[in-house]
Amino acid sequence: MIDYFILLIKGEENIHKILGISLADIGYKVVVAENWDVAIDLLRENKPHIVIADINMLEELVELRDKLKFYNENEIMCDVLINQMIHEEVIKIAPNYRIEDINNAMLKKLGINREDAIGKYCYEITHHRNIPCSGIEHPCPLVESITTRKSSQATHIHLDKDNNEIYCLISCYPLIENEKVTGVIELSRDVTRDVNMQKSMLQQDKLASIGRLAAGVAHEINNPLTTILTTAMLIQEDLKEDNPIFQELGTISSETLRCRKIVTSLLNFARQSKPEKKQYDICEVMEECALLTRKQAAFKDITINFTCSASIPKLLFDKGQIEQAVINLILNATDAVEPGGSITLNVSFNPNKDQIIIKVSDTGKGIPFELIDKIFDPFFSTKEDGTGLGLSITSGIIEQHGGAIDVSSKPGQGTTFTIALPAGLKEKQ
Repeated sequence: MIDYFILLIKGEENIHKILGISLADIGYKVVVAENWDVAIDLLRENKPHIVIADINMLEELVELRDKLKFYNENEIMCDVLINQMIHEEVIKIAPNYRIEDINNAMLKKLGINREDAIGKYCYEITHHRNIPCSGIEHPCPLVESITTRKSSQATHIHLDKDNNEIYCLISCYPLIENEKVTGVIELSRDVTRDVNMQKSMLQQDKLASIGRLAAGVAHEINNPLTTILTTAMLIQEDLKEDNPIFQELGTISSETLRCRKIVTSLLNFARQSKPEKKQYDICEVMEECALLTRKQAAFKDITINFTCSASIPKLLFDKGQIEQAVINLILNATDAVEPGGSITLNVSFNPNKDQIIIKVSDTGKGIPFELIDKIFDPFFSTKEDGTGLGLSITSGIIEQHGGAIDVSSKPGQGTTFTIALPAGLKEKQ
């Protein structure tokens, strides 16, 4: 606790006898000055929280005693409340965005010490920004609370100690003294899990609707496409290659084949059937994925590396579906990596979360930040000839296995897809 000094002019050291309370017991010290010159010298030492009093003004001093005691008791209560009774992260912020106090829960999440936070700007600590939050994406509840003198809320994306993005529900409550807003108390609650669950539910609803539509459309389109392709090829057989129509028929055939590819993807997307799980060695299955894609990658002078941790238990999963998901990620990486680059397929076990982790990393061009949230959406693709269904199908397969898939990427620094499968899928012994 910070020491609080009472500077007495011509006072006596045993001031607690007069006041009937030991100031030391509540964190205060008495400093005695013989005259004002000595008092001024003591003040120049910048002692924290010095209060000046005159021993001859006993009535005022007793009143001061009561105020100091009340302040100290409330400060202790505030410390207990903020650090021991409130589980949310709490910050006390001045109107100029400076952090005046911060609780242990917030310090732990940010991975910093109290000294690193006090006096710093709130947006500097929580957002790693050099300007205050503003705009539709990050409205500042502090400004709103100070302006309206009422509580306000907003959802922000903060960065934790590992620079991971987390969704936080921010609630600000104004501190009002003498009709003036002196700052706010900001409570922050991690709602990342809730937000991700909502996103997942919306994605599943979207996939289910598109799947039903895709199944009907694909079957209706596939038959006429087959007729067009067959007719074009038959007519082409009766023509010479230098005939202009021959070239046009070739275009019809190639475009029809592209349409059939899209239809096939639609059918695969719509068929997301329940996995038929059997017991497999995940390392062996992943090694097969690496072998199946290694030759195709070699044509582009791309190296595929495979590593697997030892002692990973056999799991129950649908081999065909998991292979399809991982191979799709590797082939996507092959399209993104320049000749001479590499792709790494790694399998490991996370005992803390009881999960099998499969990572597909590449040295490619990366994914722009603004597209990260869209890549799993059906029909979204950055490829000219892509159907935009590959990652949607992959995401659906992983979710049906009770797992999750995530992506991290920086332009020019490659991309990493991370699949987390619950080790609870393993066969009970």
